[in-house]
Amino acid sequence: MTSRQFTHSPLIPTSGLRSNPPGAFEPTRLLIQGSTGSIGRSALEIVRAHPERFSVVGLCGGGNVELLAEQALEFRPSVVCCRDEAGQTHLRKALPASIEVHAGDAALRELARIEGYDLLLAAVVGVAGLRPVVAALEAGKRVALANKESLVSGGRFVADALRKGAGALLPVDSEHSALFQALQGEQLADLNTLILTASGGPFLRADPNQLGVITPQQAVRHPRWNMGAKISIDSATLMNKGLELIEAHWLFGIQQQHIEVVVHPQSIVHSLVRFVDGSEIAQLSVPDMKGAIGYAFSYPHGRLPRLMPQLSLAEVGSLEFMPLDSARFPAVNLARQALDQGGAASAVLNLGNEIAVELFMQGRIKFTQIVPYAEHALARYGANTVTSLEGLCELLVEVRSGTEDLARIFS
Repeated sequence: MTSRQFTHSPLIPTSGLRSNPPGAFEPTRLLIQGSTGSIGRSALEIVRAHPERFSVVGLCGGGNVELLAEQALEFRPSVVCCRDEAGQTHLRKALPASIEVHAGDAALRELARIEGYDLLLAAVVGVAGLRPVVAALEAGKRVALANKESLVSGGRFVADALRKGAGALLPVDSEHSALFQALQGEQLADLNTLILTASGGPFLRADPNQLGVITPQQAVRHPRWNMGAKISIDSATLMNKGLELIEAHWLFGIQQQHIEVVVHPQSIVHSLVRFVDGSEIAQLSVPDMKGAIGYAFSYPHGRLPRLMPQLSLAEVGSLEFMPLDSARFPAVNLARQALDQGGAASAVLNLGNEIAVELFMQGRIKFTQIVPYAEHALARYGANTVTSLEGLCELLVEVRSGTEDLARIFS
């Protein structure tokens, strides 16, 4: 691969794995933002299985304060953070005085800067996760990134924070973790193509004429993964794959023309890397996010045992691959368009999709209108340019308020 096929230096470590250090590990101190979501719950399963390797110093959740309280009582962090003051009041009553309780987006950012942790798991869903990631990287922290919207919306600001703070970014999305693993020990100059796999979601083989009556309950039933509602619906529209394409561009510094998407319904091959000699390396496992989370948690010191069931290819029998049907799944090409457009286009597309998913969950638009809604937002606001993180956040506030009339157009 020639240097012309790269747009910037990769944001991930490229020095390869080191051997396991001798003797006992000092436990890695974790700050988990998004602890009550599917990624956060899986991360805490890993901590339960490996108490000698990890300790939890902070937990941040959303609206499920009952679960956040249960987690805090089990793992005894020094600090917890929730979404709002009502949740804060509930937590202060439920938790011992030795655990500090905070609330709100500003608290998320401030906690990301504190001294007393080694690794941030950034698993807050949506654009709200961007500022804490930037804050952590500016403070020189290692960040296990499960919030794809951070790079999609603010890739250049994440890159600036990495350069400023000398932190480290480790991918947790299963596809990007797979690419990261496949590249260990390889030369980036030998890289030709990144290949993202997509399950196709629950409606891969559904009659397109029936998609207009899909309900939110149907859309969240992913055939392979147990995820939150937003991520599941993005998987059903394949917007998740468009966002992952943008994320891969930023993580690996590669032009989008060298990133492919292939449909793989079994979700066994999590992604592949093609090299200049024509060979390809894939990462395979059962569909279980603990593999990607555990790899980021333990990097660069090898792999954790007892994370997920072993894969038996003999039992799987066959693996199916098919080209992406862009007419059926237009979201991927829309993401390519936003990436080519540059500026704030990717951020606008991401937020437009986020709003559309909210409206679909509320029954205000149809499933088939999610991607067109995001496309309209991109057309209306995508040409804006921003020069700072504050400017980006101001634009996104404008996008959210200014796209309300789109809901009436689509109703």
